[in-house]
Amino acid sequence: MNIFDVIGPVMVGPSSSHTAGAVRIGFVARQLLGEEVREAKILLYGSFLATGKGHGTDKALVAGLLGMKPDDYRIPSSIDIAEDKGMKLSFGEAVLKEAHPNTAQLYLKGVSGKTLELIGQSLGGGRINIAEIDGIETNFSGENPTLIVHNLDQPGHVSEVTSMLAHKSVNIATMQLYRSAKGGKAVMVVECDQEVPKEGIRWLERAEGVLKVTYLGKEEEK
Repeated sequence: MNIFDVIGPVMVGPSSSHTAGAVRIGFVARQLLGEEVREAKILLYGSFLATGKGHGTDKALVAGLLGMKPDDYRIPSSIDIAEDKGMKLSFGEAVLKEAHPNTAQLYLKGVSGKTLELIGQSLGGGRINIAEIDGIETNFSGENPTLIVHNLDQPGHVSEVTSMLAHKSVNIATMQLYRSAKGGKAVMVVECDQEVPKEGIRWLERAEGVLKVTYLGKEEEK
């Protein structure tokens, strides 16, 4: 346990899980989309749904989608700010089975038409877990530089990613592999100790069998 676990995050209140965590879910989702959000469908589950209105969870998620941090004084006005920027917002209830009580399901479309589906969980103290991306299970916090590679479930893709990172002197902290079915679609979630250079990401995007590459840089540098 560190001092952050005791005192919690620097934030605009009232709740570290319903507000600060929700901001971080939205913030990470925006980073993973890689561009400004044009449309956002926000579905809430469990405690987020039951008490989120009073805690400002809806405003917190939208604030994160706008690129705000948990201590941004504009969070209470985020929905108005988003609408002024032309962002189309809709809210509803997430239909999930046995999910974490503080869960948000986001369907995003960016200014270029790029889309992202994400399920994020707020664990308390401003900590989050990204539990699903584009329909495939994941499990990462967004606290480290994270490379997410969607590919066909074929031999060679893991070695392509690890070789590129080694060539760029990027050390792997954790690697998780998921697939929808044998021979179907797969996802690699690679948390790194250093930032992944843009040229390495572009190289992966052009690799045969790679469907999509998303990258989450460190929040402090965004």
